Amino acid sequence: MFRVSSVAGCFILAAGGAAMAQESELRVDTVIVTSPGPERVAGELLSNVTAVDREELVADLQGTLGDTLSRQPGVSTTYFGAGASRPVMRGLGAERVLVLTNGLGVIDASAASPDHQTGTDGLDAERIEILRGPAALAYGGQAIGGVVNVIDGLIVETLPEDGFEGQAFGAFNSVNDGSEFAGRGRFVVGDFVLSVSAGHRDFEDYDIPGFAESERLHEAEGHEDHDEHEEHEEHEEEEEGHEEEAYGTLPNSFLTTDTLGAGLSWVHENGYIGVAVRHQVSDYGLPGHSHGHEEEGEEDHDDHAHEEEAHEAAYIDLEQTRIDLQAGWRFNHDVLNAVEARFTSADYEHAEFEGPGEIGTQYFTEGYEGRVELDHTLFGFSGAAGVQFFDTDFRAEGEEVFITPTQSNMLGVFLYETREWASGFGIEGGVRWEQVERENDLQGVRDFDLMSSSLGVHQHWENGIFIGAQVALTERAPNESELFANGPHLATDQYEVGNVDLNAETGRNVELTARFLGEYLTLGLNVFRTDFDDFVYLTPGSTVHDGAVTDEVDGLAVYQFIQQDANFAGGELYGNFHFDDGLFGAHWDVNAGIDFVEAELDDGGDVPFIPPVTFNGDVKADWGLFDAGLGVTLANDQTDPGAGSLATDGYAVFDLTAGVTLDQFIPQLEGSRLFLQARNVTDEEIRYATSVLKDQLPAPGRNIRVGFTAEF
Repeated sequence: MFRVSSVAGCFILAAGGAAMAQESELRVDTVIVTSPGPERVAGELLSNVTAVDREELVADLQGTLGDTLSRQPGVSTTYFGAGASRPVMRGLGAERVLVLTNGLGVIDASAASPDHQTGTDGLDAERIEILRGPAALAYGGQAIGGVVNVIDGLIVETLPEDGFEGQAFGAFNSVNDGSEFAGRGRFVVGDFVLSVSAGHRDFEDYDIPGFAESERLHEAEGHEDHDEHEEHEEHEEEEEGHEEEAYGTLPNSFLTTDTLGAGLSWVHENGYIGVAVRHQVSDYGLPGHSHGHEEEGEEDHDDHAHEEEAHEAAYIDLEQTRIDLQAGWRFNHDVLNAVEARFTSADYEHAEFEGPGEIGTQYFTEGYEGRVELDHTLFGFSGAAGVQFFDTDFRAEGEEVFITPTQSNMLGVFLYETREWASGFGIEGGVRWEQVERENDLQGVRDFDLMSSSLGVHQHWENGIFIGAQVALTERAPNESELFANGPHLATDQYEVGNVDLNAETGRNVELTARFLGEYLTLGLNVFRTDFDDFVYLTPGSTVHDGAVTDEVDGLAVYQFIQQDANFAGGELYGNFHFDDGLFGAHWDVNAGIDFVEAELDDGGDVPFIPPVTFNGDVKADWGLFDAGLGVTLANDQTDPGAGSLATDGYAVFDLTAGVTLDQFIPQLEGSRLFLQARNVTDEEIRYATSVLKDQLPAPGRNIRVGFTAEF
């Protein structure tokens, strides 16, 4: 904690002193469309909200959504190699962080397992909005930890100024000999707008700084050859009888992704209607599924190596087709402001291959989701009332199925109201009722009647200071895995057992906000505490197998979903400084943020997979023609890992970037840029405490990334 907080403080104070000596124009705050209630800018919201635009997405883009957003304050990743991850927000993961596309659910299988890729990854996104803290009033109980909304821009609500506009992006990566390309375009014909987008990613196995297996896991397994583990780093493998472990490159960590989308919109002065289709296919390896040691001679070693190679060849072949319909109309009425309707239907499937052409398990998810929202003004309050529904079918086929077919449906209604007086004092709040039903083919039906509510107040002044407080009560229904899992989950090396009798999970949240928005300085602080009743988590346990109680089935440790009260506390401190004509004649941007969360069970145990105290900062100098930047990420050790997990070492990561704008040479390419990035310059070993396979899957090592962006 001392190392991270000390560096963060120095970073903020030094940049702040320079920023305060400069002058610039006040920047416009970003409208957040994902927030509950009427559209408001980020500075008016009680929670810490971020809009990540296309330029920032390109700079931070990784193979998966969770990794791309992992440098945002309060966000980490469930990291499962190059091919799969979901965002972790304030220590809450897959089943409590809702991932949306254009305001509706992704309708995939990613919440069922950390090795399942989300139906969107940001490669072809226009922007991404992040809402930290409970957003359940607008989106339901699964948003108890926050919302990530990926906006692809295929349906437009207003006519573009130009008859044609386009963007292109491409990059090459040294760490995985990988390439990534994306492009989008819009064509205007009268009141109609045709939008198209495409993306391609091809990553080979990525390089790592040392061994795939962590030193902590190596020691925990009782190995006595630690010296050789160190000697390998110096390329001095001299001991005999030791199985060659993955070193320098993580086997089977490849990733290929292709996306193609198109949308057609009719846009009127007062409204719009549009339809879009997006298709995604992806193949990615499942690394880290086996490790072991063989000491029974060269022939046995060769057999074992062959078997391990075949096992590591396991990969996922994924495909999803999604159709979106969206319409909105603005009324010139004193009470009724606007109505907006969204509907999506998706068909998702993936096959898990154990080897070439050998399908082990297949997953299928298909369903639809809809939402209608009515914006209104009444008695001085501005608000939104709406209804939301979804119906999905989830099933799996194969020898390694750990969840039997389950149908889920939900119906929810909500009301959210805000009001602000001339003095700058404001009040907001709302309620949501929803009914969730999960019907499993073998274990029957569970119904949950859920209620969520919130109330907040704030005060802001013309000098840019904003303070606020909010209380929220949120109820969440357990998901399919938590209720009905019962079988081997080889991706995580666990035998998972659900509990059909689980209760709804209840979270009581208190959040305090302080914020300053100035001409060249922005500072913010959010602190929160959430107390859970019947918190659901996965922990080592036992089950009945072949008529006997056991804690291991077919070599896999048994993990059970159980409930216990828990409390989470933490926050985010962040700041931005912008000043023109500063040192060396450059325009400077400095961003810094530190986030922290602690989570404890009622019996005094630690909640598993909680991120450590983490600092992210970057500074960028822009001379118009050229720009250069430095980024740093510092993460503390995680010494409270929870039952069944090992502690995680901290890390320090440094990134360098440089770019040159192209419009100085080609005026038609306004906003276009060539860039060079050096990620993880010191080749640091990075293991995320939020990853279930952190001790088998380090993040990539040093990466030289060369690319371009173009607008036309």
